[in-house]
Amino acid sequence: SEAKPPKEEAPKGISPVKAKKTPSPADAERRKLRPGSGGEKPPEEPPFTYQLKAVPLKFVKEMKDIVLTEAESVGSSAIFEVLISPSTAITSWMKDGSNIRESPKHKFIADGKDRKLHIIDVQLSDAGEYTCVLRLGNKEKTSTAKLIVEGI
Repeated sequence: SEAKPPKEEAPKGISPVKAKKTPSPADAERRKLRPGSGGEKPPEEPPFTYQLKAVPLKFVKEMKDIVLTEAESVGSSAIFEVLISPSTAITSWMKDGSNIRESPKHKFIADGKDRKLHIIDVQLSDAGEYTCVLRLGNKEKTSTAKLIVEGI
């Protein structure tokens, strides 16, 4: 009569296994999520505020002066180039303190973080001080260089 209880335990023994099997996919999900939650930034912090802290507005590469002699410059083109960060910043260009608009004379090239001002068909009158203005939100940075056309 002592052998009977183990036999009765058998069906009971099966049910816990079944009960355990059902939540196992959920367990797997939970396990998958765990490494992420212990990441570098607290999950409740919105991602964009985190990004702003990480990316200061700056010129990675500043503009450089361009020096051309009159003879070689006339009819050729000059390209001012800057490298900015982050690529979401807005660049505008100025010559001697006034805004340049895009025209057949001035082409603006924006390729990710790479920004260029292309001055086509350089004339003596194009000589001057060129500024790239970088804006992001309420922040502003400038980079300035000269286009020098030397007479012979």
